[in-house]
Amino acid sequence: MKLSIETIDFHGIEALRLNGPRGASAIISKLGAQVLSWVPPDGKERLFLSDKAIFDGSVAIRGGVPVCFPQFADRGDLPKHGLVRTREWTVSTERTGDGFALVTMELASDASTLALWPHAFVAELTLMLEADRIDVELCITNTGGTPLSFTGALHTYLRVAQVEEAVLEGLKGLEYCDSLDGDRSALESRPELTVDSEVDRVYFNAKRPQLLHSGKQTLATQNQGFPDVVVWNPFVDRCAELKDMPANGWRHMLCVEAAATRPITLPAGEEWYGRQTLVVV
Repeated sequence: MKLSIETIDFHGIEALRLNGPRGASAIISKLGAQVLSWVPPDGKERLFLSDKAIFDGSVAIRGGVPVCFPQFADRGDLPKHGLVRTREWTVSTERTGDGFALVTMELASDASTLALWPHAFVAELTLMLEADRIDVELCITNTGGTPLSFTGALHTYLRVAQVEEAVLEGLKGLEYCDSLDGDRSALESRPELTVDSEVDRVYFNAKRPQLLHSGKQTLATQNQGFPDVVVWNPFVDRCAELKDMPANGWRHMLCVEAAATRPITLPAGEEWYGRQTLVVV
């Protein structure tokens, strides 16, 4: 099959479908530059997208890979997870090559962002699709005359068959902050993380890859530039409070996010890159 990139209508919004090697595909929307689907050659969707997600831009799309910038969560004075998840991005690059398809989208600060956050910036989100792998890279350029500080994340929702039976490896020995326990800090002693209740943790300085085992499927995640890994699942009660999640949605997702939860300072005129790579193992 010829590698290609096509514009499609996805739940009423404009999106691009990347058709990659051996039948792999991915979908990225212009709304939020959000990756909404990734299907490797085995034909199995690897990202979770809520079937109650809202696509009108009034709120962020629940699922896929939302882009959080310039604020992670509610750790600051800006709207939760920042300013870019519900804005229209423009396509700056479409390219196919030997074994890959690539799209880059761009968003520049404007009067509405400057009113909330007085810093000039350009954000670029690049999705590269290969056969059994995607790379999602966020580039931030400080186009202003003074330094800026930001936090952020690629808020990746991974699809699992049943989260209670999923196993996440690669976090042992890391310091973490537990958001459900007053931001208590501790060291992860377990070689395998399992989910049997709500979990919301930031693991700091995660340099090793993580392996997510779900049924017979294993997915590896590796971050560059983003120093932290956030692990989140709302479980039963919290999920019931989310209007854009089905009652059983918690069971089929686990967020394993590439994050910078402590401020990064970017001098005037400089660039910062952060990337998350997902690989079928």
